[in-house]
Amino acid sequence: MPGRPLLTIAVLLSTAAGPAPRASKLNHLLDGSTTLSLTLEAPFQKLFAYKGEVDERAFVPGTLSYKEPATGAYVVLRDVAVSVRGHTSRNDEECTFPKLKLKAKGVGALRIGTHCGELPDDELTAKYGRLANEESPWREGVTYRILDALGVPTLRTRPARVTYVDPGSSDTPLVRNALLIEDDEDAMARVGGTAALALDQFGNVKSRGAIDDASRIAFGEAAIANFDWCLKFAPDDIYRCNDPKPLWNILAFDRGGGQAVSRRPGEGPTALLMKDFDLAGTVVGHHPWFKTVFTSAFVPSGSETDTVVVAQVQRARSLFPRAELDALRRGFMARKSAAYRAADGADVDATGRALARAHLDAFYRAISDAEFYVPVIAHADVQIYKDPAQTTEACGQQETVRVGTPVKPLQQSGRMSQVILLDAMWRWGAKHPCAAILNGPVWIATDAITSRFPA
Repeated sequence: MPGRPLLTIAVLLSTAAGPAPRASKLNHLLDGSTTLSLTLEAPFQKLFAYKGEVDERAFVPGTLSYKEPATGAYVVLRDVAVSVRGHTSRNDEECTFPKLKLKAKGVGALRIGTHCGELPDDELTAKYGRLANEESPWREGVTYRILDALGVPTLRTRPARVTYVDPGSSDTPLVRNALLIEDDEDAMARVGGTAALALDQFGNVKSRGAIDDASRIAFGEAAIANFDWCLKFAPDDIYRCNDPKPLWNILAFDRGGGQAVSRRPGEGPTALLMKDFDLAGTVVGHHPWFKTVFTSAFVPSGSETDTVVVAQVQRARSLFPRAELDALRRGFMARKSAAYRAADGADVDATGRALARAHLDAFYRAISDAEFYVPVIAHADVQIYKDPAQTTEACGQQETVRVGTPVKPLQQSGRMSQVILLDAMWRWGAKHPCAAILNGPVWIATDAITSRFPA
């Protein structure tokens, strides 16, 4: 296991004088924003051989050592169950050092967002476009901080510097940036949940009465340009992966009693929390699939960042009534200064901070009064053509545009308008692309276009 460390137990214990203090709950390590130093000793070679397991039941015993933030006392936790977690990150082609979960009897559990691998600079993995080096976890950390500042429901996190120790390896200690992440059970307790809802149990946002959390999540995902998520808003919602996967990288917790009255003002019967942002634009900076889905000619800047943020912001217009959209935008505007302070105050590399600010810049432009209500397709069954005479379909017969799709009008000819179309509704997407809308303007009926959507 190249790069794996060796550190003797004697060294681990050398700084502990006298009886080890009683450790507090592991989630108390999340109480703060400064970077923590930890040492994790475990047979990682053996653990990583289990990466094909479908759950977290495969684990190895480990030892976790750290200074208790509240008291400064040195804590050594033995018999910590260390397991591999995640989905795509377990693939050897993605992460040679996958995400981890720690669980210790009596003190709870904690998750670690690891460095994934040792790729140089901003090189991304070939399959999923992941940043596989130690800049990634701290960039994900500033992403969580921004979302919290924006008032978007998500998990608690804290940046860390972890020394990984493998007693079975002769290599030197591996010290890398990491992100400590709240465990699902702790998150459920924090939001008053009584049971976690699985993908096949969730249904949709409307039936679960989770519109408040869901609306903030829709805008939050846009602000960080994250597309690695699914959340079915209504029974007929077929946006991207929402039909086969109504819940993906979103935690859902039943607060008890199905549609029961909420426990506190503003709380619905179901709590939702965003998570897992290692593929977000604020982390990776670039989405390898971009040119197969969107055209940057839609935005004045020609920027990929502006385009992907605008796409998800505009998709929200098909989900909520105008009064709610305006209230949401006012709420995010009120938190603008806090969001930028979160970006500026986080431990992150210079490029990561610049990415965070660039996405915030794009987000606040996109939700502004001047730019939010851009023209969109407001009618169903609108056909796209390559010419104003409607002699050639741009994307094939019966390939109509979805309601709510943003357009940039260029010129008119009779009853037709030439437009640049942004496939914010993922009508085509990477698996079923339409070259005409990616490579140039197309023609649609002028009367299908309006800025007054939703009415």
